[in-house]
Amino acid sequence: MTNGETLQSPQRFRYYDLVMAAFVTVLLVSNIASAARIVKLWFFTFDAGTLLFPLAYIFGDVLTEVYGYASARRVIWVGFGANALMSGLLMLIGLLPRAGFGPSTSAYYEVLGFTPRIVAASLVAYWAGEFSNSFVLAKMKVWTKGKFLWSRTIGSTLVGQGVDTGVFILVAFLGAFRGSELLSLIISNYIFKVGVEILFTPITYLVVGGLKRAEGVDHYDYKTNFNPFHLFTPRSNFVPPRGHR
Repeated sequence: MTNGETLQSPQRFRYYDLVMAAFVTVLLVSNIASAARIVKLWFFTFDAGTLLFPLAYIFGDVLTEVYGYASARRVIWVGFGANALMSGLLMLIGLLPRAGFGPSTSAYYEVLGFTPRIVAASLVAYWAGEFSNSFVLAKMKVWTKGKFLWSRTIGSTLVGQGVDTGVFILVAFLGAFRGSELLSLIISNYIFKVGVEILFTPITYLVVGGLKRAEGVDHYDYKTNFNPFHLFTPRSNFVPPRGHR
């Protein structure tokens, strides 16, 4: 185990941009699905985006575990910007005058008619949840000395998804739904999202182990500045991979 070296820019990695692209794609698609429908599956009640959104946290875990908090922070902000751009553009399109032909306005608003409140809830919840998730995982990796990957992927998700789910539902729907309905949404969403993380743990192990070997990096956030707004913090120490832990 060696310390004290500076992690190079993400541009040198072969798969960093692919993980970032997958992360942002999942985020945008899940947000569109969330606006389209509230679904009921067995005893779970959740927005349709919940079927896909947990994958964003899995990608976030992979980014932090392999490349470190600073690199994950970069991707979180990219996702935030892409989400804000998409939501703002779709709201603007909805305000433009409609031609006398083509899909109806009601059809557009049914699926893509984001309201300012929903957009605000989505952005705030995503920002708070993802940074909470990345922070907890980075800290737990140092505390566990790189062992017990499952404990930090699940532990960080318990915190991050709790923040994300609670903030989104309260900001988006407080006053629109009854208290019992809000509680049902929060509990259903939270249990489902955490459950997906647990079920995907073996796949997370395979992806993390493969990336560490392929990229030649296993990042530890010993000296990282965890300020989410500190986008250009110096890279913290890393440990060369020693196989899967």
